[in-house]
Amino acid sequence: MKPGSVAIVGAAETTEMGVIPDLSVIQLHADAALNTMKDAGLGPKDIDGVATAGESPVAIAHYLGITPTWLDGTAVGGCSFMLHVRHAAAAINEGLCKTVLITHGESGRSRVGAAGRWGSPSSLQGQFEGPYGTSGPPSSFTIPVLRYMKEYGLTHEELAMVAVVQREWAAMNPRASFRDPITVDDVLNSRMIAYPFHLLECCLVTDGGGALILTSADRAKDFPNKPVYIIGTGESSETPMVSQMEDFTTSKAFRVSGKKAFDEAGISHDDVDHLMVYDAFAHLPIYGLEDLGFCKRGEGARFIWEGNTRPGGKLPLNTNGGGLSYMHSGMYGMYALQESVRQMRGIAPAQVPGAKISIAHGVGGMFAASGTIIMSNERP
Repeated sequence: MKPGSVAIVGAAETTEMGVIPDLSVIQLHADAALNTMKDAGLGPKDIDGVATAGESPVAIAHYLGITPTWLDGTAVGGCSFMLHVRHAAAAINEGLCKTVLITHGESGRSRVGAAGRWGSPSSLQGQFEGPYGTSGPPSSFTIPVLRYMKEYGLTHEELAMVAVVQREWAAMNPRASFRDPITVDDVLNSRMIAYPFHLLECCLVTDGGGALILTSADRAKDFPNKPVYIIGTGESSETPMVSQMEDFTTSKAFRVSGKKAFDEAGISHDDVDHLMVYDAFAHLPIYGLEDLGFCKRGEGARFIWEGNTRPGGKLPLNTNGGGLSYMHSGMYGMYALQESVRQMRGIAPAQVPGAKISIAHGVGGMFAASGTIIMSNERP
Protein backbone atom coordinates (compact mmCIF):
# COMPACT_ATOMS: atom_id res chain seq x y z
CA MET A 1 0.00 0.00 0.00
CA LYS A 2 1.23 3.48 -0.82
CA PRO A 3 1.51 5.30 2.53
CA GLY A 4 -1.24 7.84 2.98
CA SER A 5 -3.38 6.72 0.04
CA VAL A 6 -6.29 5.83 2.34
CA ALA A 7 -7.71 7.77 5.28
CA ILE A 8 -10.01 7.17 8.22
CA VAL A 9 -12.78 9.77 7.93
CA GLY A 10 -15.21 8.45 10.53
CA ALA A 11 -14.66 7.00 14.00
CA ALA A 12 -16.91 6.51 17.01
CA GLU A 13 -17.79 4.07 19.75
CA THR A 14 -21.17 3.01 21.11
CA THR A 15 -23.24 5.66 22.84
CA GLU A 16 -22.76 3.91 26.17
CA MET A 17 -19.82 1.81 27.32
CA GLY A 18 -19.36 -0.74 30.06
CA VAL A 19 -22.68 -2.35 30.98
CA ILE A 20 -25.39 -2.18 28.30
CA PRO A 21 -28.02 -4.82 29.14
CA ASP A 22 -30.68 -3.51 26.75
CA LEU A 23 -28.81 -3.94 23.43
CA SER A 24 -28.06 -7.16 21.57
CA VAL A 25 -24.78 -7.75 19.78
CA ILE A 26 -26.06 -6.62 16.40
CA GLN A 27 -27.63 -3.54 18.00
CA LEU A 28 -24.24 -2.63 19.47
CA HIS A 29 -22.73 -2.92 15.98
CA ALA A 30 -25.50 -0.70 14.64
CA ASP A 31 -25.20 1.89 17.41
CA ALA A 32 -21.47 2.24 16.76
CA ALA A 33 -22.02 2.30 13.00
CA LEU A 34 -24.68 5.01 13.15
CA ASN A 35 -22.51 7.14 15.44
CA THR A 36 -19.62 6.74 13.02
CA MET A 37 -21.69 7.59 9.96
CA LYS A 38 -22.85 10.73 11.78
CA ASP A 39 -19.22 11.55 12.56
CA ALA A 40 -18.38 11.26 8.86
CA GLY A 41 -21.54 12.97 7.61
CA LEU A 42 -22.63 9.88 5.69
CA GLY A 43 -25.62 7.57 5.43
CA PRO A 44 -25.98 3.87 4.60
CA LYS A 45 -26.33 4.57 0.89
CA ASP A 46 -22.87 6.15 0.89
CA ILE A 47 -21.23 2.93 2.11
CA ASP A 48 -20.20 0.24 -0.37
CA GLY A 49 -17.85 -1.88 1.75
CA VAL A 50 -18.49 -3.68 5.05
CA ALA A 51 -16.10 -5.55 7.32
CA THR A 52 -16.67 -7.02 10.74
CA ALA A 53 -15.87 -9.87 13.13
CA GLY A 54 -18.09 -11.53 15.68
CA GLU A 55 -21.06 -10.95 13.38
CA SER A 56 -21.53 -11.66 9.70
CA PRO A 57 -20.79 -8.69 7.42
CA VAL A 58 -23.83 -9.83 5.44
CA ALA A 59 -26.01 -9.43 8.54
CA ILE A 60 -24.51 -6.02 9.32
CA ALA A 61 -25.04 -4.79 5.76
CA HIS A 62 -28.64 -5.97 5.76
CA TYR A 63 -29.39 -4.57 9.21
CA LEU A 64 -28.06 -1.13 8.24
CA GLY A 65 -29.55 -1.08 4.74
CA ILE A 66 -26.20 -1.17 2.92
CA THR A 67 -25.70 -2.79 -0.50
CA PRO A 68 -21.96 -3.53 -0.60
CA THR A 69 -19.60 -4.32 -3.45
CA TRP A 70 -16.98 -5.63 -1.01
CA LEU A 71 -17.23 -7.69 2.18
CA ASP A 72 -14.69 -8.94 4.71
CA GLY A 73 -15.56 -11.29 7.56
CA THR A 74 -11.99 -12.01 8.68
CA ALA A 75 -12.15 -13.27 12.28
CA VAL A 76 -8.82 -14.02 13.97
CA GLY A 77 -9.65 -12.75 17.44
CA GLY A 78 -9.15 -9.33 18.95
CA CYS A 79 -6.87 -7.96 16.24
CA SER A 80 -9.40 -8.71 13.48
CA PHE A 81 -10.19 -5.01 13.12
CA MET A 82 -6.56 -4.14 12.42
CA LEU A 83 -6.67 -6.68 9.60
CA HIS A 84 -9.95 -5.18 8.38
CA VAL A 85 -8.30 -1.75 8.13
CA ARG A 86 -5.45 -3.27 6.14
CA HIS A 87 -7.76 -5.21 3.82
CA ALA A 88 -10.08 -2.22 3.35
CA ALA A 89 -7.15 0.00 2.37
CA ALA A 90 -6.09 -2.57 -0.22
CA ALA A 91 -9.65 -2.86 -1.55
CA ILE A 92 -10.05 0.91 -1.84
CA ASN A 93 -6.73 1.24 -3.64
CA GLU A 94 -7.74 -1.57 -5.98
CA GLY A 95 -11.06 0.11 -6.79
CA LEU A 96 -13.18 -2.69 -5.34
CA CYS A 97 -15.09 -0.17 -3.23
CA LYS A 98 -14.92 3.50 -2.28
CA THR A 99 -16.15 3.83 1.30
CA VAL A 100 -15.73 1.06 3.87
CA LEU A 101 -17.49 0.66 7.22
CA ILE A 102 -15.78 -1.54 9.83
CA THR A 103 -17.95 -2.40 12.82
CA HIS A 104 -17.53 -4.04 16.19
CA GLY A 105 -19.99 -4.84 18.96
CA GLU A 106 -19.95 -7.29 21.86
CA SER A 107 -22.14 -8.00 24.84
CA GLY A 108 -19.17 -9.35 26.74
CA ARG A 109 -20.57 -8.62 30.19
CA SER A 110 -24.35 -8.74 29.79
CA ARG A 111 -24.14 -11.64 27.31
CA VAL A 112 -27.30 -10.52 25.51
CA GLY A 113 -27.90 -13.11 22.81
CA ALA A 114 -24.27 -14.13 22.94
CA ALA A 115 -23.03 -17.52 21.80
CA GLY A 116 -21.15 -19.97 24.02
CA ARG A 117 -17.70 -18.94 25.21
CA TRP A 118 -15.71 -22.04 24.37
CA GLY A 119 -14.58 -23.45 21.05
CA SER A 120 -15.25 -26.82 19.53
CA PRO A 121 -13.73 -29.90 21.21
CA SER A 122 -12.63 -31.01 17.74
CA SER A 123 -10.48 -27.89 17.24
CA LEU A 124 -6.73 -28.08 17.67
CA GLN A 125 -7.03 -26.40 21.07
CA GLY A 126 -9.89 -28.68 22.07
CA GLN A 127 -7.94 -31.80 21.18
CA PHE A 128 -4.43 -30.95 22.28
CA GLU A 129 -4.67 -28.30 25.03
CA GLY A 130 -8.11 -28.60 26.60
CA PRO A 131 -7.48 -32.10 28.03
CA TYR A 132 -4.58 -30.67 30.04
CA GLY A 133 -6.80 -28.28 31.97
CA THR A 134 -6.62 -24.91 30.24
CA SER A 135 -9.95 -23.16 30.63
CA GLY A 136 -9.88 -19.88 28.76
CA PRO A 137 -7.47 -16.98 28.30
CA PRO A 138 -6.25 -16.51 31.90
CA SER A 139 -4.92 -20.04 32.18
CA SER A 140 -3.66 -20.17 28.57
CA PHE A 141 -1.85 -16.85 28.66
CA THR A 142 0.06 -17.82 31.81
CA ILE A 143 2.22 -20.22 29.79
CA PRO A 144 4.31 -17.64 27.88
CA VAL A 145 4.66 -15.15 30.74
CA LEU A 146 5.92 -17.80 33.17
CA ARG A 147 8.71 -18.66 30.75
CA TYR A 148 9.41 -14.95 30.26
CA MET A 149 9.67 -14.47 34.03
CA LYS A 150 12.14 -17.35 34.27
CA GLU A 151 14.27 -16.24 31.31
CA TYR A 152 14.43 -12.50 32.00
CA GLY A 153 13.75 -12.17 35.71
CA LEU A 154 10.46 -10.29 35.28
CA THR A 155 9.14 -9.62 38.79
CA HIS A 156 5.58 -9.54 40.06
CA GLU A 157 6.09 -5.88 40.92
CA GLU A 158 7.14 -5.02 37.35
CA LEU A 159 4.15 -6.87 35.94
CA ALA A 160 1.85 -5.05 38.33
CA MET A 161 3.29 -1.70 37.27
CA VAL A 162 1.75 -2.16 33.81
CA ALA A 163 -1.71 -1.99 35.36
CA VAL A 164 -0.74 0.92 37.61
CA VAL A 165 0.48 3.09 34.74
CA GLN A 166 -2.54 2.35 32.59
CA ARG A 167 -4.84 3.33 35.44
CA GLU A 168 -3.03 6.71 35.47
CA TRP A 169 -4.12 7.19 31.86
CA ALA A 170 -7.65 5.96 32.60
CA ALA A 171 -7.98 8.56 35.38
CA MET A 172 -8.03 11.23 32.66
CA ASN A 173 -10.66 9.47 30.56
CA PRO A 174 -14.31 10.12 31.55
CA ARG A 175 -15.42 7.03 29.59
CA ALA A 176 -13.02 4.63 31.32
CA SER A 177 -14.60 1.85 33.35
CA PHE A 178 -12.18 2.29 36.25
CA ARG A 179 -10.49 5.59 37.10
CA ASP A 180 -9.46 5.41 40.76
CA PRO A 181 -5.67 5.33 41.27
CA ILE A 182 -4.05 1.99 42.17
CA THR A 183 -0.63 1.04 43.48
CA VAL A 184 1.63 -1.93 42.89
CA ASP A 185 0.54 -3.24 46.29
CA ASP A 186 -3.11 -2.89 45.29
CA VAL A 187 -2.47 -5.03 42.22
CA LEU A 188 -0.51 -7.68 44.12
CA ASN A 189 -3.14 -7.80 46.87
CA SER A 190 -6.00 -8.27 44.40
CA ARG A 191 -7.39 -11.77 44.00
CA MET A 192 -5.22 -14.33 42.22
CA ILE A 193 -6.93 -15.47 39.02
CA ALA A 194 -4.36 -17.77 37.40
CA TYR A 195 -0.75 -17.54 38.52
CA PRO A 196 0.92 -15.10 38.01
CA PHE A 197 -2.09 -12.97 37.04
CA HIS A 198 -3.90 -11.11 39.79
CA LEU A 199 -7.35 -9.68 39.13
CA LEU A 200 -6.04 -6.18 38.29
CA GLU A 201 -3.63 -7.68 35.74
CA CYS A 202 -6.55 -9.19 33.79
CA CYS A 203 -8.72 -7.38 31.28
CA LEU A 204 -12.15 -6.03 32.06
CA VAL A 205 -15.32 -7.76 30.87
CA THR A 206 -17.62 -5.16 29.36
CA ASP A 207 -20.25 -4.37 26.73
CA GLY A 208 -19.65 -1.96 23.87
CA GLY A 209 -18.42 -1.47 20.36
CA GLY A 210 -16.94 0.89 17.83
CA ALA A 211 -16.74 1.54 14.11
CA LEU A 212 -14.53 3.18 11.50
CA ILE A 213 -15.09 4.55 8.00
CA LEU A 214 -12.27 4.54 5.46
CA THR A 215 -12.02 6.09 2.01
CA SER A 216 -9.34 7.27 -0.40
CA ALA A 217 -7.15 10.11 0.81
CA ASP A 218 -8.10 12.12 -2.27
CA ARG A 219 -11.68 12.27 -0.97
CA ALA A 220 -10.75 12.89 2.67
CA LYS A 221 -11.00 16.67 2.47
CA ASP A 222 -14.72 16.34 1.70
CA PHE A 223 -15.54 15.11 5.22
CA PRO A 224 -16.33 17.19 8.31
CA ASN A 225 -13.58 15.92 10.61
CA LYS A 226 -9.82 15.81 10.35
CA PRO A 227 -8.72 12.78 8.30
CA VAL A 228 -6.28 10.27 9.73
CA TYR A 229 -4.02 8.70 7.12
CA ILE A 230 -3.02 5.03 7.05
CA ILE A 231 0.73 4.98 6.40
CA GLY A 232 1.69 1.43 7.33
CA THR A 233 -0.02 -1.93 7.86
CA GLY A 234 0.97 -5.46 8.78
CA GLU A 235 -0.55 -8.79 9.74
CA SER A 236 0.64 -12.27 10.59
CA SER A 237 -0.11 -15.40 12.58
CA GLU A 238 1.86 -18.11 14.34
CA THR A 239 -0.26 -20.86 15.88
CA PRO A 240 -3.78 -21.29 17.30
CA MET A 241 -2.25 -23.21 20.21
CA VAL A 242 -0.25 -21.19 22.72
CA SER A 243 1.62 -24.36 23.65
CA GLN A 244 3.10 -24.50 20.15
CA MET A 245 4.73 -21.05 20.08
CA GLU A 246 8.26 -21.14 18.69
CA ASP A 247 9.53 -19.16 21.70
CA PHE A 248 7.36 -18.32 24.72
CA THR A 249 9.28 -15.09 25.35
CA THR A 250 8.49 -13.47 22.00
CA SER A 251 5.65 -13.47 19.45
CA LYS A 252 6.62 -14.30 15.89
CA ALA A 253 3.31 -12.84 14.69
CA PHE A 254 4.06 -9.58 16.52
CA ARG A 255 7.51 -9.33 14.97
CA VAL A 256 6.39 -10.05 11.41
CA SER A 257 3.32 -7.81 11.53
CA GLY A 258 5.19 -4.94 13.15
CA LYS A 259 8.14 -5.06 10.76
CA LYS A 260 5.84 -5.12 7.76
CA ALA A 261 4.03 -2.01 9.01
CA PHE A 262 7.24 -0.13 9.81
CA ASP A 263 8.76 -0.99 6.43
CA GLU A 264 5.62 0.11 4.61
CA ALA A 265 5.44 3.38 6.51
CA GLY A 266 9.14 4.09 6.05
CA ILE A 267 9.50 5.43 9.59
CA SER A 268 11.85 4.80 12.49
CA HIS A 269 10.95 4.14 16.11
CA ASP A 270 11.99 7.67 17.00
CA ASP A 271 9.23 8.97 14.72
CA VAL A 272 6.47 7.35 16.80
CA ASP A 273 4.66 9.70 19.18
CA HIS A 274 1.97 7.39 20.51
CA LEU A 275 1.49 3.66 20.90
CA MET A 276 -1.45 1.37 21.57
CA VAL A 277 -0.65 -2.26 22.41
CA TYR A 278 -3.55 -4.64 22.99
CA ASP A 279 -3.49 -5.47 26.69
CA ALA A 280 -5.83 -8.31 27.48
CA PHE A 281 -3.35 -9.12 30.26
CA ALA A 282 -0.53 -7.13 31.81
CA HIS A 283 2.31 -8.90 30.00
CA LEU A 284 1.15 -7.97 26.50
CA PRO A 285 2.47 -4.37 26.48
CA ILE A 286 5.86 -5.77 27.49
CA TYR A 287 5.90 -8.18 24.56
CA GLY A 288 4.63 -5.43 22.27
CA LEU A 289 7.37 -2.99 23.22
CA GLU A 290 10.02 -5.61 22.58
CA ASP A 291 8.63 -7.32 19.49
CA LEU A 292 7.90 -4.00 17.79
CA GLY A 293 11.49 -2.98 18.44
CA PHE A 294 11.05 -0.18 20.98
CA CYS A 295 13.00 -2.14 23.59
CA LYS A 296 15.58 -4.91 23.56
CA ARG A 297 14.50 -8.39 24.61
CA GLY A 298 13.97 -8.58 28.34
CA GLU A 299 13.91 -4.80 28.82
CA GLY A 300 10.24 -3.93 28.20
CA ALA A 301 9.12 -4.24 31.81
CA ARG A 302 11.94 -2.03 33.05
CA PHE A 303 11.04 0.52 30.36
CA ILE A 304 7.54 0.75 31.82
CA TRP A 305 8.77 0.64 35.43
CA GLU A 306 11.00 3.68 34.77
CA GLY A 307 8.00 5.76 33.70
CA ASN A 308 8.62 5.96 29.96
CA THR A 309 5.03 5.04 29.05
CA ARG A 310 3.14 6.98 31.73
CA PRO A 311 1.72 10.51 31.34
CA GLY A 312 4.65 12.79 30.52
CA GLY A 313 6.84 9.85 29.44
CA LYS A 314 8.72 9.65 26.16
CA LEU A 315 6.44 6.96 24.67
CA PRO A 316 2.80 7.37 25.76
CA LEU A 317 1.27 3.88 25.76
CA ASN A 318 -2.39 2.83 26.00
CA THR A 319 -3.55 6.34 26.71
CA ASN A 320 -7.24 5.43 26.95
CA GLY A 321 -6.51 3.19 29.93
CA GLY A 322 -6.33 0.04 27.86
CA GLY A 323 -8.16 -3.23 28.28
CA LEU A 324 -7.13 -3.25 31.93
CA SER A 325 -8.98 -0.03 32.86
CA TYR A 326 -10.87 1.42 29.86
CA MET A 327 -12.82 -1.26 28.01
CA HIS A 328 -12.53 -4.90 27.03
CA SER A 329 -15.66 -6.44 25.58
CA GLY A 330 -13.79 -9.47 24.26
CA MET A 331 -12.09 -8.27 21.06
CA TYR A 332 -10.28 -5.12 22.13
CA GLY A 333 -8.58 -4.17 18.85
CA MET A 334 -11.29 -1.73 17.80
CA TYR A 335 -10.82 0.34 20.97
CA ALA A 336 -7.08 0.61 20.38
CA LEU A 337 -7.76 1.87 16.85
CA GLN A 338 -10.31 4.37 18.16
CA GLU A 339 -7.81 5.85 20.60
CA SER A 340 -5.15 6.15 17.89
CA VAL A 341 -7.65 8.04 15.74
CA ARG A 342 -8.57 10.35 18.63
CA GLN A 343 -4.91 11.10 19.29
CA MET A 344 -4.30 11.87 15.62
CA ARG A 345 -7.35 14.12 15.53
CA GLY A 346 -6.15 15.90 18.66
CA ILE A 347 -9.34 15.17 20.63
CA ALA A 348 -8.31 12.40 23.04
CA PRO A 349 -9.19 12.91 26.73
CA ALA A 350 -5.50 12.40 27.56
CA GLN A 351 -4.13 14.07 24.45
CA VAL A 352 -0.42 13.68 23.67
CA PRO A 353 0.76 17.18 22.70
CA GLY A 354 1.92 17.44 19.11
CA ALA A 355 1.43 13.77 18.31
CA LYS A 356 1.75 13.09 14.56
CA ILE A 357 2.28 9.34 14.30
CA SER A 358 0.43 6.62 16.23
CA ILE A 359 0.63 2.84 16.15
CA ALA A 360 -2.23 0.50 17.05
CA HIS A 361 -0.95 -3.04 17.54
CA GLY A 362 -3.21 -5.98 18.26
CA VAL A 363 -3.17 -9.63 19.24
CA GLY A 364 -5.65 -12.33 18.29
CA GLY A 365 -6.10 -15.40 20.44
CA MET A 366 -3.21 -16.41 22.71
CA PHE A 367 -0.45 -14.86 20.57
CA ALA A 368 -2.11 -16.61 17.61
CA ALA A 369 -2.41 -13.64 15.24
CA SER A 370 -1.39 -10.01 15.06
CA GLY A 371 -2.27 -6.82 13.20
CA THR A 372 -0.42 -3.49 13.15
CA ILE A 373 -1.72 -0.18 11.84
CA ILE A 374 0.40 2.98 11.67
CA MET A 375 -1.52 6.27 11.37
CA SER A 376 -0.59 9.88 10.83
CA ASN A 377 -2.46 13.18 10.84
CA GLU A 378 -0.21 14.35 8.03
CA ARG A 379 -0.41 12.91 4.54
CA PRO A 380 3.01 11.67 3.38
